[in-house]
Amino acid sequence: MQDRTHRSTRTHCGVCSLSFKMLLVLGFINLILAQQTLCEMYTSVVNVQQAIAVEKELLKYLNSYIEDETLRLNDLKRFYGKVSNLHANVFQGAGTAMANPLFAYTLIKRLQSEWLNVVYSNEANENTQAFKSGYEKEESRLPKFEDLQGAAKGLMRLQDVYALSVKGLVNGLFQRDTAGGAVDIYRAVNSITLSGDDCFLIGKVAYEMEDYYHSVLWLEPAASLFRRAYRTWHTEDEGSLEDVLDHLAFSHFKTGNVSYALSLSREILHLDPSNKRVTRNIEKYEKILAASPANSDVLIQRPNTTYLQTRNTYEWLCQTLGSQPRHYENPRLHCDFHTNSNPALVLKPMRREVVSLQPYVVLYHSFISDHEAKTIKEFSAPGLQRSVVASGVNQSTAEYRISKSAWLKDTAHPVVQKLDQRIAALTGLNVHPPYAEYLQVVNYGIGGHYEPHFDHATSESSPLYKLNTGNRVATFMIYLNSVEAGGSTAFISANFSVPVVKNAALFWWNLHRNGKGNGDTLHAGCPVLVGDKWVANKWVHEFGQEFQRRCSPNPDD
Repeated sequence: MQDRTHRSTRTHCGVCSLSFKMLLVLGFINLILAQQTLCEMYTSVVNVQQAIAVEKELLKYLNSYIEDETLRLNDLKRFYGKVSNLHANVFQGAGTAMANPLFAYTLIKRLQSEWLNVVYSNEANENTQAFKSGYEKEESRLPKFEDLQGAAKGLMRLQDVYALSVKGLVNGLFQRDTAGGAVDIYRAVNSITLSGDDCFLIGKVAYEMEDYYHSVLWLEPAASLFRRAYRTWHTEDEGSLEDVLDHLAFSHFKTGNVSYALSLSREILHLDPSNKRVTRNIEKYEKILAASPANSDVLIQRPNTTYLQTRNTYEWLCQTLGSQPRHYENPRLHCDFHTNSNPALVLKPMRREVVSLQPYVVLYHSFISDHEAKTIKEFSAPGLQRSVVASGVNQSTAEYRISKSAWLKDTAHPVVQKLDQRIAALTGLNVHPPYAEYLQVVNYGIGGHYEPHFDHATSESSPLYKLNTGNRVATFMIYLNSVEAGGSTAFISANFSVPVVKNAALFWWNLHRNGKGNGDTLHAGCPVLVGDKWVANKWVHEFGQEFQRRCSPNPDD
């Protein structure tokens, strides 16, 4: 890519000094960011919320810097007024003025000493250093470059899964384009529009992944916004119109739209006639077009995925919730007050909704109280780490699971013990370790999701078997809060989704009674469109359940 040498410069002399120092500060900030390590703030909304406090501190440092620089600039204006007044009045007759030794002395003093102090101002260095020191105090709590990439990928994921309009997102709206026009998917209480630089960085992330479908979609509005504000420069921006056009031209070239790549390259050359690399690109594009007629009907297609064979079904379920079970058509799908013949539930039965029979999925309403959910979230927040998935005999992070999780032992807090007792009463299963795993608390990040997967192990080399308690026979998943939009649990093969219901819990069997995995339990956590999604998972293993869930006489069950 070309060097960023095309930025417009400010024409007001009074802010040139401030702009230069701010550039130095930003250069120092970029150097620090380049040296930092991955913290994956984007994988958990709770971490993003914590970042608000960090920015408040930085605002204090910036405000102090502005106040100090304002005082310094006022002093510079005073000096400018003093000297310009002499040139406008006294120095009109230079010979007469210099006849006065006092004028001559003050002129020599200004040129030898005062201008030197103005140019090499200690105050300027002190103000900048104070701002840098304040920034360094917050350095360890700042998001890393990987967080910016992850957040950009999260927005692109939401765009894809919910078929959102990029134009709408740029304007702060969650909309879907239809034949009848744009339709609101969700109306946010607080709305924010994206700048040209915001769009540029999202497009640049896609560009660097060689995902030219998304880079074109995001760089186009970036180019429009930068054109609209051309020759207006903002200190905080990383990109410029030339940068955007450069990335956009190559993106269109890679998608086969050579004629538009040529047009954009000529626009760059108009802005920067000395750019030899763009000149060579123009010659290259002209030769290609001369050899083959331009194709004006280039269709940019979304890249395929090799690991997600059920993408279309998955995304459709996230958008529409699928073909929801109709309870009135099947009496076996019912709601009742469930006790499981357990004395602990006789006086306070649980509201049970049988959602599906194959796979068997049950939703327990009001399973957890607000106080219990708040306690679980607060107690687990300090221990949140990036969620991992099984990878052969090991575990690793993956793009198809974006969240952070923490594990709570039953001895960690009385609330955890109560939840275990309640789960055991409802399901009749042995949930004590090692026959069940500790409670896993999960917080989803920007566009946080978990693409279609099985909870049970599908390979004998799975790390799940290291527990020596068999496979995961059942899942008990608790919704710890409500979500404003998105985040439903989609059962792919069964073609239905369960929206997030605050304080409710989902239960299903992962294995048939014969111990084989139930393929109908393929499920996904749809991306969180708006909100902060928390869940708690309890996975129960085969061993220890021999008398709780007996084998069937039918080997096919």
